[in-house]
Amino acid sequence: MKPNLLYQPFYFLFWVLYFVVARGVFMVYHLPRTEKLSGSDILTIFLKGLQLDFSFTAYLSVIPFLAISVAMVLPKAKVGKLIRYYTYGMLALLSLLLSADLELYSFWGYRLDATPLQYLSTPTEMAASAAAAPLFLLTIVTIAISGGFILLYRFVFDYSRIALPAIPKFLLAGLAVLYLALLVLPLRGGVQQIPINQSVVYFSDNPYANHAGLNMPWNLMHALLKYNKESNNPYQYMATEAAEAKVQELLAAQTDTVRTVLAVQNPNVLFIILESYTAKFIGSLGGEQGVTPHLDALAQEGISFTNFYSSGDRSEKGMVALLSGYPVQTVTSIIKTPKKTEKLPQLSKVFEQQGYSTSFYYGGELEFANIKSYLLNGGYDKLIDKHAFPAESYNSKWGAHDHVLFERVLQDLNHEKKPFFSTIYTLSSHEPFEIPIEPKFPGSDNAAKFRNSVYYTDWALGRFIEKAKQQPWWANTLVVLVADHGHPLPGDDANYLPSKFRIPFILTGGALSVKGTEIATVGDQTSVAPTLLHQLGMPYEEFKWGQNLLSPKAKPFAFYVFNDGFGCVTPDGVVTFDNVGRKIILKDENVTDQQLEYGKAFMQYSFEDFIRK
Repeated sequence: MKPNLLYQPFYFLFWVLYFVVARGVFMVYHLPRTEKLSGSDILTIFLKGLQLDFSFTAYLSVIPFLAISVAMVLPKAKVGKLIRYYTYGMLALLSLLLSADLELYSFWGYRLDATPLQYLSTPTEMAASAAAAPLFLLTIVTIAISGGFILLYRFVFDYSRIALPAIPKFLLAGLAVLYLALLVLPLRGGVQQIPINQSVVYFSDNPYANHAGLNMPWNLMHALLKYNKESNNPYQYMATEAAEAKVQELLAAQTDTVRTVLAVQNPNVLFIILESYTAKFIGSLGGEQGVTPHLDALAQEGISFTNFYSSGDRSEKGMVALLSGYPVQTVTSIIKTPKKTEKLPQLSKVFEQQGYSTSFYYGGELEFANIKSYLLNGGYDKLIDKHAFPAESYNSKWGAHDHVLFERVLQDLNHEKKPFFSTIYTLSSHEPFEIPIEPKFPGSDNAAKFRNSVYYTDWALGRFIEKAKQQPWWANTLVVLVADHGHPLPGDDANYLPSKFRIPFILTGGALSVKGTEIATVGDQTSVAPTLLHQLGMPYEEFKWGQNLLSPKAKPFAFYVFNDGFGCVTPDGVVTFDNVGRKIILKDENVTDQQLEYGKAFMQYSFEDFIRK
């Protein structure tokens, strides 16, 4: 059947309706967050969200509108079936993405974008990250939404159900082409000079309200189009010279170490990175008691930095911040580009130059998130991953359990050339939180599983340290304990909150001369490497993005990033900034405008450096 002059707007309406319902599903799925919104907020979310809904609907409508225009020239063309099956296919794909987005937001705190592309080369590890998701519920959601709208289309919106009015064919052809041409208006968001972007739906100080207004596939498409296009700095807050000056003021070089906290020279260094160790579970940091008794004991035996933050919220980002002292990027990561990581300093390189043997131990897959290329650039003498462990020692998703990993490390270190620098990266406290011992704490929700996984890793760490203390090399060994990042659980922290980023940083071991000391200086992961190298008397100049946290000249300052935003912490409090909406999300009462400017300068200048790498 030939097209009606109203069919194209009718088809456009179908997709707008789909996205309105999809937004409703998103808000119901995250009902605890939605309940905190006012009725006015919810109405605004839907009204502002229509702008991006119209835009992505325009993209979806190009092929059907073009097919109808062709049908004006070729009346025998069977465009009805083409449009129908195109629509069915897009419904299935978008509903699947919608379901993935529902659970992704629960863990990451932002809508689906290009981030998962960084993990395509390791699908097994991607599946492991998703293992904690309620797959049955998400499958039902996918089928319900796609199936419901397929039926709605077939019986209400199908091309074959539109009757042809008594209008000359040339007029129908002209209208069809006109409708096609007019798609450019909703596609770019109107006739204004700057095309539509995510900021059109931002209206609230509550990030969830802004995120709920986003059109998920539009957000994904936008991210994919700019993925790997990092030639321009989107974080231009001030003149480059002004940003550089503010960063240099923050990170003025410290040449003194205040005091020596080591009892020996050239000690062995055990650098232990703890997966997802949030301060919310660390009793010695004011978190829940009883979850990490061994880590708490180690904090009492050594030096604990009590106001310490991760620089980002992903493992591969935290690794670069810790081992290279390099700032984290928001919507991308330097680790995915080997030609850039080749130019980064690494602790392993420094130790190798000082005559140390170097090794890296991880129970999982080093190819995950391009980590292996980064470590190879670091020149480690030995890389040990899951392939070095028997399959029976694996959990179902990631690799060898933490206690198995620690046993292998202990065995190897007894034969390692001294002095050694050995990095150990745990994994059992990563989703889906599988552990080989009986749970310590009750509950079956994700928070309870996470709590028990942290307890298990602490148990494995305690066993390892107890046995290590009995080895002849212990008296000459410095142990660095630090997390790769924090976690939204427990408490389901929003992705910008400082509580999500606060983590432990502890120095302990037989080589330490100072015991039972707390350092309250505010700092972040980029300062671990320079702090360590200052104490060891090793070259630290390349690690220019951090500070020596044991120096009285250190400016108490922590900087972290979340998806297209940053947080800045000082003793005065916290300020967080959303780059999309170009507005402050959170600002403590005593925080000055100068602190925000420092944060903007650090965001701008560090990303500029990333581009130039």
